[in-house]
Amino acid sequence: MDLNVIAERLRAAEETKQAIKPLRHEIGIEDLDIAYDIQNINTRFRINKGSRVVGKKIGLTSPAVQKQLGVDQPDFGILFHDMEVFNGSHLSLKDLSQPKAEAEIAFVLSKDLNSDKLTTIDVLNAIDYALPAIEIVGSRIENWDIKITDTIADNASSSHFVLGSSPRNLQDFDMVKCKMSLFQDDSIVSQGTGASCLGSPLNATTWLANTMYEKGYPLRKGEIILSGALGPMLTLDKSSHVYAEIEGLGSVSVNIID
Repeated sequence: MDLNVIAERLRAAEETKQAIKPLRHEIGIEDLDIAYDIQNINTRFRINKGSRVVGKKIGLTSPAVQKQLGVDQPDFGILFHDMEVFNGSHLSLKDLSQPKAEAEIAFVLSKDLNSDKLTTIDVLNAIDYALPAIEIVGSRIENWDIKITDTIADNASSSHFVLGSSPRNLQDFDMVKCKMSLFQDDSIVSQGTGASCLGSPLNATTWLANTMYEKGYPLRKGEIILSGALGPMLTLDKSSHVYAEIEGLGSVSVNIID
């Protein structure tokens, strides 16, 4: 099994927007390290092509989704500078792969998290501020027919992200009880609270900080952390105005066009 060939197939699927069959038939569903090795190959490829790593995203934070995929932990992917879409701007469906949208809380770090056995207090002290975010996820796997290794290899099904424009200090909102509403045009299509994300977005971020340290890639000052969905995903299959409101954090939006 040549992991470089598998990684190349994922890149081709992204470039052509032609989804491929699930990877788990080749790499299995138990060895997560193999899936992360494939992800790392494509991370290095993007960096060599000029992309800059700006943060990390946490996936599979919903217990319902974890149960569906038969896993008991989240996963992570890499955020690059060219994945950002400016708040209120446009994103074409032609540039996306089976896209869906979800609302999240984004954190920006003020210091490195470069030690083991990190606690929630360590992570709290390392967060500079929070922003509302919309993550556009996408899958290079046909019909979103994924298990844990499929999505990990596919950079945790990442695509793009949008950040709000008004940073908030953590003491200015309740990250557990805050209510989230995701709109498509004028209709609410998803709702949830901070507790929907592993009980708290802070729990998810602490998991990520410890996991990244264990893997030898600790979280760094200035990185963006997309901490996980606060409610069900919205399938993006038409032109529309998508925006999210998170209590205490404000709003963020993106215009999906043909």
